[in-house]
Amino acid sequence: MSKQVSPRKVADNEALSVGTQIRGSAQKLGLVAALIRGKKVGDAMNILAFSTKGMAIEARKVLASAIANAENNHNLDVDSLVVAEASVGKSITMKRFATRGRG
Repeated sequence: MSKQVSPRKVADNEALSVGTQIRGSAQKLGLVAALIRGKKVGDAMNILAFSTKGMAIEARKVLASAIANAENNHNLDVDSLVVAEASVGKSITMKRFATRGRG
């Protein structure tokens, strides 16, 4: 039997977006998340658009998804949104093939 997953509970004045299976290190993505934490959504999108870090592209996709969730699912005003929380955790480990003798 599989474990049943309960839906995430989000308050009416909050929107949530989770990026899973992002290919990159948590340390690099954490640096990008620190740039936008506590900022207004418009400012955060500009920061990510002009950032030279590669993981900013992935963070921008997740932030855009959160904005769409707030607008469509919760009927919130996009201009008044703030990035309250941006957290990064460990994800998948990328498997590498090492070409060398093993015997």
